[in-house]
Amino acid sequence: MATYQTYQSVGNREDLTDMIYDISPTETPFMSSIGKTKATAVLHEWQTDSLANATTANAAVEGADASSATLAPTTRVGNRTQISQKTIQISGSEETIDKAGRKSEKAYQLAKASSELKRDMEKIMLSNQAASAGDSSTARTLGSLQAWLNTNAVLGAGGTAGSLGTTARVSGTDAAFTEAMLKSAVKSAYTNGGNPTVLMVSPTQKQVVSTFAGIAEQRYAAPANKQTTIVGAADVYLSDFGTLSVVPNRFTTADTDDGGEQAFVLDPEYAATAFLRPFQTNELAKTGDSEKTQLLVEYTLEVKNEAAHAIIADLAE
Repeated sequence: MATYQTYQSVGNREDLTDMIYDISPTETPFMSSIGKTKATAVLHEWQTDSLANATTANAAVEGADASSATLAPTTRVGNRTQISQKTIQISGSEETIDKAGRKSEKAYQLAKASSELKRDMEKIMLSNQAASAGDSSTARTLGSLQAWLNTNAVLGAGGTAGSLGTTARVSGTDAAFTEAMLKSAVKSAYTNGGNPTVLMVSPTQKQVVSTFAGIAEQRYAAPANKQTTIVGAADVYLSDFGTLSVVPNRFTTADTDDGGEQAFVLDPEYAATAFLRPFQTNELAKTGDSEKTQLLVEYTLEVKNEAAHAIIADLAE
């Protein structure tokens, strides 16, 4: 007699676990380390200033009249807001049926879209994108970090730094990341008034930095309740001008022309995400047997004073 096996059986219940496993990274180290502020217009502006250079030629004759001084005005700078959005559309049947791993398809897809939107924001702000005012048919774009950093820039041969968020960086000849490059960038930022505490790098450059002589052996656990801390342990680089937490970031961008990468020396107190419209969900007009929901945010990058930071660009992968 033939044995009746599962291969012939009809009606066996499927075995589908009530879980969904997704290892896609959701950490946004750059946005998590800088501050948050409010924008009130599509052109978000702020002012920068600096003290006069210190001098040894400051001696006055006893009894002399006060000398006149030429005062320097502040510098007005700004960045455009950018609208980023995700839209989901779920049929009535899909929302109603029993599902494995989630009760509501709409809630699940909204949560997923929210994480995707934050990843997009992280990548945009770290990219080499110049600000654009846009028009009725072209989207406004913010000036990203690489388009801002100018004063303290260690670049490959032929490369030029970005400027005021309106001019993108021009890539130069790629070269291997060296500790001498890092020391030069940190010194420049410190000399110009910055006190950087974070070195943000791609996974590839993180492995390079781990070979530098200035890496401390111990790891520091940062308190989770502070705006300028990075969640989790990070290697610590002990520079001549302070301690840097070395933070890998999956969303750093490679140059489109030659694949060169960047490292950012950051003073988190001098950068912030400015929100004109914080994250919001908009229920769109119902036109049939489905629900359409838009998740939207309007924001920009406020680089409070670009001289507080430094960029090391054109790094070979």
